[in-house]
Amino acid sequence: MVLVALRFFACGGFLQVVGDTLGIDKSTVSRCVQKVSDALNAKADQFIKWPSVQRKGDIKQGFFDNGGFPGVVGCIDGTHVRISAPSHDEPSFVNRKGYHSINTQAICDHEGKFTNVVARWPGSVHDSHIMRCSQVCTHLEESHLSVQDGLILGDSGYACRSFLMTPYLRPTEPCHEKFNKAHKKI
Repeated sequence: MVLVALRFFACGGFLQVVGDTLGIDKSTVSRCVQKVSDALNAKADQFIKWPSVQRKGDIKQGFFDNGGFPGVVGCIDGTHVRISAPSHDEPSFVNRKGYHSINTQAICDHEGKFTNVVARWPGSVHDSHIMRCSQVCTHLEESHLSVQDGLILGDSGYACRSFLMTPYLRPTEPCHEKFNKAHKKI
């Protein structure tokens, strides 16, 4: 069952194609994918969680050691997960590249481990909107008092906030270029 689901997740194909490849019925593939997805979802909160104060210290040190950027507790970005065209509200799932997707936001630590994932928005929704509407944004707006609480790094598609640093679009000072270089390195 797990191998069937992993095959489906890995290739991003259709249930029928995975079934034909493995010599099993499409409905069996569907049940396997559903059961494994439910099991993973039930365990997600044990593995994908916002870091504790102690863990934040380790993450900050890791980002500093890796890229020389102080105070970073995570990097954020969105990625489009291709899906079949849904039967309802189909146009909202078409992303800027012209295919149907779910726009999935993820925040990772210095080791590439997920600390936050939001995977429920149609492909047409911009990364910055997903961030603005996320629980982690609400948490940071309410609890982020200073740089000591940690920073998230994002690309220029996000709005710069007290807790979210983005590159300078047109650096005019040497310090801006140095900032962008350190930001890019991470």
